Amino acid sequence: MSGGNIDHKLGIDEYGKDQHRRADVVINRRMSAAEFAREWIGAWNSHDLDRILDHYQDDFEITTPMIKLTLGGDAGTLKGKEAIGAYWRAALDKVPDLHFELLDVTEGVDSLAVYYKSILDKLAVEVMFFGEQADEHGNQKVARVVVHYR
Repeated sequence: MSGGNIDHKLGIDEYGKDQHRRADVVINRRMSAAEFAREWIGAWNSHDLDRILDHYQDDFEITTPMIKLTLGGDAGTLKGKEAIGAYWRAALDKVPDLHFELLDVTEGVDSLAVYYKSILDKLAVEVMFFGEQADEHGNQKVARVVVHYR
């Protein structure tokens, strides 16, 4: 994807409202998939680990080749905010200028996929599956994540 404003591509108008939003495609009670993706990217770009982890259930699970590269061994999966938070803290410390660029977002059944430019200009697709746990506003939290890179 090249050129153009990402909000325009995602159907976000000048007031921050998702113009493609329909009742059957709202991932959370108060956020569309596009709004969630923008907030998620913003959390990562802020480097605020608490803000990042707030998107996830306490027992969420992530599978990514970066875990295998970073931690070694055969395991590409971590589970729980404590373990994943420690892994992400080390990553943020190692890459202090980490910045993601949102390219697109797609929606599925209780899930979404965020397509973004990651570190070292890698392209990433992060597929997030929402669980039953919600925040105080009724927004569902992510229960499982699978990440793909190119």
